[in-house]
Amino acid sequence: MKKIAFCGASGNGISPLEQIMIKKGWDVYGSDLSFDEGRDQSRRVALEKAGLKIIPQDGSGITPDMECLYVSAIIDENNPDVKAARSYNIPVKKRSDLLAELFGQYPYNIAVGGTAGKTTTTAMIGYILDRLGRKPCMINGGMLCNYESGTGLPNYIYNDGDTCVIEADESDGSIRKYHPYVGIINNISHDHTSIEKLVEYFTAFAANVRHTLVVNFDCKLARNIKSARETLSFSTENPEADIYASEITAVDNGICYTLNGKSFRLNLIGRFNVANALAAIAACMVLGIDKFEAARALESFTGIKARLEKIGSAKGVTVYNDFAHNPSKIGASLAALREYPGRIIAMYQPHTPFSAVNTGDEVADVVAQTLNPDDIMIMQEIYELTPKDVGISSANIINRIRSNGHQQALFLPHKADTRKFVTENVQPGDRIVIMGAHDNSLADFSRELLEVI
Repeated sequence: MKKIAFCGASGNGISPLEQIMIKKGWDVYGSDLSFDEGRDQSRRVALEKAGLKIIPQDGSGITPDMECLYVSAIIDENNPDVKAARSYNIPVKKRSDLLAELFGQYPYNIAVGGTAGKTTTTAMIGYILDRLGRKPCMINGGMLCNYESGTGLPNYIYNDGDTCVIEADESDGSIRKYHPYVGIINNISHDHTSIEKLVEYFTAFAANVRHTLVVNFDCKLARNIKSARETLSFSTENPEADIYASEITAVDNGICYTLNGKSFRLNLIGRFNVANALAAIAACMVLGIDKFEAARALESFTGIKARLEKIGSAKGVTVYNDFAHNPSKIGASLAALREYPGRIIAMYQPHTPFSAVNTGDEVADVVAQTLNPDDIMIMQEIYELTPKDVGISSANIINRIRSNGHQQALFLPHKADTRKFVTENVQPGDRIVIMGAHDNSLADFSRELLEVI
């Protein structure tokens, strides 16, 4: 049995690959610093149940008989596992290299790109194909609520057929590695790097598309990217698009829309989820699936963990957990919640100094524009700060929100501060949303708040 190892094994992007390689019969090992430090233990247990052999991230688990070491994007040459692999002349490759290799084995492959919505859209496509008997392979960065089980993590579907759908990450430029039969560009907005660099990445991605490029007609940057192949557009705003949804209406725990005279419902909130659904329907149409069948299949889709996920309600208060971490995602989530009555208490934890510094002003702008005067915005200190990041703080963004006219903005550096504020100030009818990325403890924190209300 051939052996491989993964460094950064707990990551949302790398864990589905580990599980799929186990399904394919490989002997798979994985290390993660969070496991060594006693964090993410529920994820560790899930991966062990799936067959992953956990090793410490100190190089000791890397052995000369391993075929390759795959690393997540944040792992560098100073990592002990990488050093050990180099000493044995074991190839060290990125997670995206393996994803591209697996993806290329399927003739009908779909890559979903975009700075927002790609996780949900990928899951929607996988769900439609699975429900309609296409037997897809689906590799995603989020946990599918429809596929929760006691074994492993539900961020993939594995079938050895002819169709594969993946979430294609633009943050490190790896989206350029994929040559999809169908490529999707959901949108392009400021996240991870400059707009100019993002346009460059998505333009290269579009050039790699082999059959059809699906683009969001409502996003000017996405709409303007050209492909030599067929292009399909979708819209929730403009009937000139190839696929257009009208009569979009928020309902209890969902949203309704009309597609070519027929009405459908999603068990998700937010207008942006209708756009995600249209992108998924368009991709499935390219594979010969009737658009109404695809839309009907999505009516039983229950979403992705941490994508405006409803954690629960207690004493008239509802708590959500959301992966939103850039201006467009934060704005879309807050706008979706604003469709319903009640005060919003939003907490956002930025990650890494880059995200906070380069998108902070835009976050402040969208928060001030979206929230009502009585809504409350809380920000914790930046996640993943290092000693060299002195002088960078979420407090700067809070000050900008206030200067933009929204006075109910608070800098509460730690989760304990937020917990105390919520317990002392929450009222029946409030909606609490916890937003942020990279910090896997945010989901647990959302559940904690539900318990102390």
